[in-house]
Amino acid sequence: MSKILMVASEATPFAKTGGLADVIGSLPYALRQRGEEVAVIMPRYRRVSLENASRIYADRTVWVGGRPHRVDVFQINHREVPYYFVDCPPLFDRDGLYGDGNGDFPDNPRRFAVLCRAALVVIRYLFRPQVVHCHDWQAALMPIYMRHTFDLDPTFIGIPCLTTIHNLGYQGIFPPDSLPEMGLDPELLRIDALEYYGKVNLLKGAVLSSNAISTVSPTYAREIQEPEFGFGLDGVLRTRANRITGILNGVDYTSWNPETDPHIAANYSADNLAGKRLCKQDLLEAFGLPGGNLDRPLIGIISRFANQKGFDLIAEVAHEIAAEDVALVALGTGDPEYEQLFRDLAAAYPDRFGARIAYDDALAHKIEAGSDMFLMPSWFEPCGLNQMYSLRYGTVPIVRATGGLDDSIGEETGFKFREYSGKALLDTVRRALESYADSIEWQQRMRRSMAQDYSWGASAAKYSLLYQSLVS
Repeated sequence: MSKILMVASEATPFAKTGGLADVIGSLPYALRQRGEEVAVIMPRYRRVSLENASRIYADRTVWVGGRPHRVDVFQINHREVPYYFVDCPPLFDRDGLYGDGNGDFPDNPRRFAVLCRAALVVIRYLFRPQVVHCHDWQAALMPIYMRHTFDLDPTFIGIPCLTTIHNLGYQGIFPPDSLPEMGLDPELLRIDALEYYGKVNLLKGAVLSSNAISTVSPTYAREIQEPEFGFGLDGVLRTRANRITGILNGVDYTSWNPETDPHIAANYSADNLAGKRLCKQDLLEAFGLPGGNLDRPLIGIISRFANQKGFDLIAEVAHEIAAEDVALVALGTGDPEYEQLFRDLAAAYPDRFGARIAYDDALAHKIEAGSDMFLMPSWFEPCGLNQMYSLRYGTVPIVRATGGLDDSIGEETGFKFREYSGKALLDTVRRALESYADSIEWQQRMRRSMAQDYSWGASAAKYSLLYQSLVS
């Protein structure tokens, strides 16, 4: 078995902005269950309580770009895994993780340079791994430092780096003067290193400096090597095609399981679906929709409202969907135009459409349990989790066949379309509604969906094999 240090910018339950946090909160434990020795290092943000933490490294000076930064390292054990927190209040004691209402923090290059330099200190003095596993651009400086700055340091020689791309849309692109700010040689501003159209691209540097690259689904691993979803790095990624592996993210069924979920009106299982109707009734009440919708198919949406998630398609055909005998509830926040779209739909169809412009975890569980279908028509989706939650809750997914949506949803469990168009989306919704009309067939589909297993165990096994290949 291997000894792994993960470097990441967020993890549940400590700090979260997206799916990365879910991965870093669950994958290390799944690996630990397989016998791997895993530790995680991340920033100590303002929201991270140190009530149960131990200070294991005190008053360390980390130099970045010729400037000293006083750093403490705290440890909190979560689910049998040590999480190391880099405490540097001037950089991380802020309300936001990456930015605030004014946009990204301008000193993000320095902030995450300090995280990575502190991780190197941890490797030197506290936890020497066999593999360093870096996540997204915020940890991309790890392989860059290890291959360019400390390449002759015996502490780091022979430790392979794995970089996981969770969403290629975010690459860590900064102006050229950020190189010295991060303690990097300006000579690295070249095409075979970090240069990207005259700027610095940290994720590009990590792709070229890492021993292996992974993504969060097999289909996404192929898609990012194509111009449509490569975001300008497809050519670089193709040069490393033999080093790219796609491993589908898993689901934490301790939190997402209709048999035990404390947030829903009634628990249920594939063997006894009676509770799902009670959950539907409770969901309708939560949105103030009439009980007459109980016998009408109910579509659920939980999402960030953005074009990436396919909301331009939803906007294109929303009124055609409303013309069907269907109810719909939506939860999320995002682009103002799409927030307004759902407010307008709820106002135009108050007896069948409900919208909540908010983040509400408890209501998200109610939507998964109470809906009959879950709509997720993403333009691109590296992995996605809600479609896998939906399967376990017997809530049949309607998805676009891209990334992890294509990998996790089959024609026997859900409904897929490939062409990115409003017509294709509308046709697929109508196909699902036709299937729903046959109650026997629909219940069979629900049970097939609920039988799918996307727990972290299978994903962890694949990561273990990848680690072993790097160590050997």
